[in-house]
Amino acid sequence: MTITTGADVADPALVGHKFARLHRMRAAGFPVPDLVTVPATAFDAAWQSVQDSAGAAGDPEGDPEDPQRWTRAAAALRAAPVPDGILAEVRDRFGPDALFAVRACAVTSTVDGEDGEDGADPFAGMSDSFLYVPADRVADRIAACWASAFTARAVAYRRHRGLDPARTRIAVGVQLMVPGTRSFVAFTRDPRDGARRTVIAAAHGIGEGVVQEKADVDHFHVTGATVTADLVRKERMVGPPDDTGELALLPVPADLADAPVLDDRTARAVAALAARAEAFFGGPQDVEGTITADGTLHLVQARPMVMPAGPPVYWANHNITESYPGVSGALTFSQAQEFYRRAFGDLYHRMGVPTRTVAANRHHLEQLVAHLEGRVYYRLGAWHALHGQMPVFDLVRDVWQDGMGVTGEARPAVTRPRRRAWLALPGTLLRATRHPRQAREFLRWWDGVMADAGDLSGRTPHQLVAAYRELWAAMSVRWGVTLTNSIYGLLAVKALMRLLDRWAGGAKGLLTGLLTGGPANRSLRSVRAAVALAELVAADPDLRAAVESGERPREVWRAISTGGHGTPLAEAAADYLRRYGDRALHDLKLEQPTPRQQPWTLLEVLRPYISQNRTVEGLIQAEERATRQAAEELAARCPGRLRRTVLRTLARYVRYTARVREDTRFCRTQLYGLSRDILWRLGADLHATGHLDDPLDIRDLTVAEVLGAYDGTLPCAALRDLAAARRRARLLAEARPGRPGLLRTPATGPLADVLPAAVEVTAAPAAGDTGVLTGLGSAPGVVRAPARLVLDPSVPPETCRDAILVARETDPGWLFLMMAAKGLVVERGTLLSHTAITGRLLGVPTVVAVPGATGRIPDGALIELDGTAGTVRIIAEAS
Repeated sequence: MTITTGADVADPALVGHKFARLHRMRAAGFPVPDLVTVPATAFDAAWQSVQDSAGAAGDPEGDPEDPQRWTRAAAALRAAPVPDGILAEVRDRFGPDALFAVRACAVTSTVDGEDGEDGADPFAGMSDSFLYVPADRVADRIAACWASAFTARAVAYRRHRGLDPARTRIAVGVQLMVPGTRSFVAFTRDPRDGARRTVIAAAHGIGEGVVQEKADVDHFHVTGATVTADLVRKERMVGPPDDTGELALLPVPADLADAPVLDDRTARAVAALAARAEAFFGGPQDVEGTITADGTLHLVQARPMVMPAGPPVYWANHNITESYPGVSGALTFSQAQEFYRRAFGDLYHRMGVPTRTVAANRHHLEQLVAHLEGRVYYRLGAWHALHGQMPVFDLVRDVWQDGMGVTGEARPAVTRPRRRAWLALPGTLLRATRHPRQAREFLRWWDGVMADAGDLSGRTPHQLVAAYRELWAAMSVRWGVTLTNSIYGLLAVKALMRLLDRWAGGAKGLLTGLLTGGPANRSLRSVRAAVALAELVAADPDLRAAVESGERPREVWRAISTGGHGTPLAEAAADYLRRYGDRALHDLKLEQPTPRQQPWTLLEVLRPYISQNRTVEGLIQAEERATRQAAEELAARCPGRLRRTVLRTLARYVRYTARVREDTRFCRTQLYGLSRDILWRLGADLHATGHLDDPLDIRDLTVAEVLGAYDGTLPCAALRDLAAARRRARLLAEARPGRPGLLRTPATGPLADVLPAAVEVTAAPAAGDTGVLTGLGSAPGVVRAPARLVLDPSVPPETCRDAILVARETDPGWLFLMMAAKGLVVERGTLLSHTAITGRLLGVPTVVAVPGATGRIPDGALIELDGTAGTVRIIAEAS
């Protein structure tokens, strides 16, 4: 047999993986140009003939390290006769005037040969190929392909791979040459990190210009229907052979030099063809093809991709950076890691996830948060894996991803049937009916914890360690209540939005108005307590002047706390610290003090309220006014009484979950406050006993290390050295600029090695040339004022006075900044986010989920915010 036919054409042991794949694709209807294959058995016969007659080349005793041995073997094969029948078969099939591409392929009996199924060894560039071959030169080129088995590069490569060069076998493909005007190479996964997107390299001319990097190449990235391009000016392309027989390097026509090689439609067609190949072979593919002048796509090669070590890893801090802004020390990070591990472990049990499933995914609980160059990030893969355990999560996945800042390629494709989520809904609703009782029990338990904690000053270090461990063990089986509340709230919001669309015309302002009113939550009560304290200070003209000046805050506070300005004020100040002393900017960062540690910092909080003449009564009246307006609008838009009752009932439940969310977030502030108090006291003891140079050196130790110093769980006792090494790393991190909020890294080695090459995952532009940004209106009202861009909340609240606060996202610690502002704009959030809830309760117009707000709105620009329509209009740039 000279040319394979029938079933043999798909046998890799005869024709090699490369040609077997082409034959299979052609039989399946892929646009593969017709081809015939000269099997490896023909090479075997030629090689045996050489061994029988060439002497040294085939001498089994010859020195395998002698390069001349392989040179002689190649020369002998190049001169070997090709069976007469091959040329006749090619001419009979294609005619005497056809042109061909003649390519070689190494053949093995395993999956790891050239272009093998495992994709681990493409043998790239090891075998020769010839293009534009006329029929009368086919036999000569077949012999040249055989000879390429023993080129110096092929022999060296096989030795490097631990293969015996003498055992090489070559199949040759003779394929009809397609006169393409453009060529491409497409990867069905991003070859840099394995991300799910098609990457296409395309150039004018034939494909050798792309694969050999001789032509100027445009790159296209296709994700779904979206095409983005990296374009270059085209000057060179590869064309048919010149008079010397070499492929010609030609100039690109001037009218094509600046235009993309592929338009969007063609790029999507190439991506679809590559995806079809991936589905056919069951794995990521690297395909080559050409496009003829009429726009027809032809596929000339497909091979398994050489994939990175694993899928890319995505990291996000949009939703967490305001809780842990900037660089956080080891103490803060380890506390955060402990909180997420314990709290979310309890959540999944409460949402009905089987214990066996939770146990199988427990490793992800350790990965929920990460410490990247000192900054706290979410590891999104762990979140998706864990939340995916809850079938009902698919119903709110989009809202959750919006709030987390997950966009573009970082949003994984969900292939499981949606009916799985709907089938789980009845059980979830049943659990939701028990939620109000569980929430009350949780708050009652937590209030008891805080009451029992009392004053820690009389406890020994070992008692403090025991108190810490008991506290966190108890929260491990209770804190999930605070997280199930968010699931129920998101489900209720989606239902309310759908019914408003159907029954009331979907008025955005009506939705936000319905969410105002009801009892004050604990966060709002803390603000009202601060405003009431500010009213008392403002009533004393001398004290008001002293506080507004900002001078000598410790002396001013001492006078207040010791009764120098009256007993009622002193008692009110002491009561505020007792109830709300843990609430502050950065109150989840254990290295940062709160008013409980430094009470005079409370004066900075009071200053803007005093300057603005804020009153508690004014806050209450603003909220009541918004509630009345919403009720009137509902009556006008939805005249049916039964439907209004349903909408009010659903809105009441959403308001309830919002109140529980803020109540429990305040409990989290107290949890961290109590933990801070314990750990700072232990730091003072470690300093006093000579283990640390400074009490606050504990900021660079983990919680486990601080506790382990007392209870025997610390492997290394050199706390001073540990703290010093981490302090140096933290200071270096603080000197570096922060990374973007959504990152992608390859899973190819230690994170420290791959993080410098992290790629930012970008979102769609937030606005066009109109200067209008669109988000989710969350608190009604229209306000026009200068923008105050705040990326780090450790700014004086006074700087936000009479301005519109623009931030990535806010946290309860931002309350004092929000109180001073006239409006709120944040990049992230939902109708149940802290910003939305607080904006409604304070009567401050608010828009959340505004992509790119902090980059699009300049600090100081005059902007107009419409909290009903959810728009932000830039009126004038900052001067």
